[in-house]
Amino acid sequence: MTKLISKPLELPAFVAPNRVFMAPMTRMRAAQPGDLPTDLMAEYYTQRAGAGLIVTEGAQISPEGKGYADTPGIHTDAQIAGWRKVTDAVHEAGGRIAIQLWHVGRLTHETLQSGKPGVSASAIDFDATVTLKHEDGERYSAACPTPRALKTAEIPRLVSDYRRATRNAREAGFDMVEIHGANGYLLQQFMSVTSNRRTDQYGGNVENRARLALEVVDAVIGEWDAAHVGIRLSPMIKFGGLDDADGMEIGLYLAAALQERALGYLHLCEPDWAGGPELDSDFRAALRNAFSGIIVGAGHYTVAKAEEMIADGFIDAAAFGRPFIANPDLPTRLFEDLALNEVDLPSVYGSEPAGYPRGYTDYPTAAR
Repeated sequence: MTKLISKPLELPAFVAPNRVFMAPMTRMRAAQPGDLPTDLMAEYYTQRAGAGLIVTEGAQISPEGKGYADTPGIHTDAQIAGWRKVTDAVHEAGGRIAIQLWHVGRLTHETLQSGKPGVSASAIDFDATVTLKHEDGERYSAACPTPRALKTAEIPRLVSDYRRATRNAREAGFDMVEIHGANGYLLQQFMSVTSNRRTDQYGGNVENRARLALEVVDAVIGEWDAAHVGIRLSPMIKFGGLDDADGMEIGLYLAAALQERALGYLHLCEPDWAGGPELDSDFRAALRNAFSGIIVGAGHYTVAKAEEMIADGFIDAAAFGRPFIANPDLPTRLFEDLALNEVDLPSVYGSEPAGYPRGYTDYPTAAR
């Protein structure tokens, strides 16, 4: 019987040929100086063009938004030109590709921020590390410093950075943008009571804590349109020093607000991805009731789970992460029940010299 994940899916912006999406994954392969997309990155994404939609690794919207070594940006002309090579190659292979717009907030280090701490909703100590590299290229982990709280007067500039990044993404040839509002990064730092103790219009109740995310959504829509914009949310996740145990309420509030805006899709990063519990059916039903548009599920998904969630109407597509790292032809393998390659974990975050393909572009396709 034909699997549901193999069927086309009509998004507001285009028709995806299947419902196996490639989840955004940090791979730390950008060229230096300049945090530039490379020809090797173009090859990597093109190998995976069979996905219903590729969502790229997070691309920082400004230098302030960078939190890890060798992550690509989308805020300079040179970065736009590098991404254009990626999108051209993916499109030539018949694929569709969205870029994830990323600001890490407090999940960064002074060495990436000209000696300054990162910014966040509030100046609160937290326990998290980021991956950096020595001059010889060796990776190492470093503790994040206490962040600086963004001033209210700075927030319009931050929102403008997202708008400019969206303009740059269009120029670079992307089919959509995805706003990263998940996994403990800046927008979720404003959403969560564990990281937001503000007393202005961006702190306190649910409406205020969701305000920045919705201002960003509105700015990005204003630069493009709602059909070409998605957002990733991760209610109830524990990640990056953030415990969003109370995230159900704000997650449903945001879903209803996104419904009013007819957003292109809602990408749900589920807490079991980071060692948390599976979402229960009550929350899934409430989310679907709040948002009737395209919902993409991501987490510990198997084919069976994806089929069940699609059949029950809780999601419309499933995004797969690490299986896509090791299996460039993942949709075909899942449709035909073929064996999967295993991920080479040491190479996930670019442990080799820049441009080295091991664990990146050297995974084989299935023998037929």
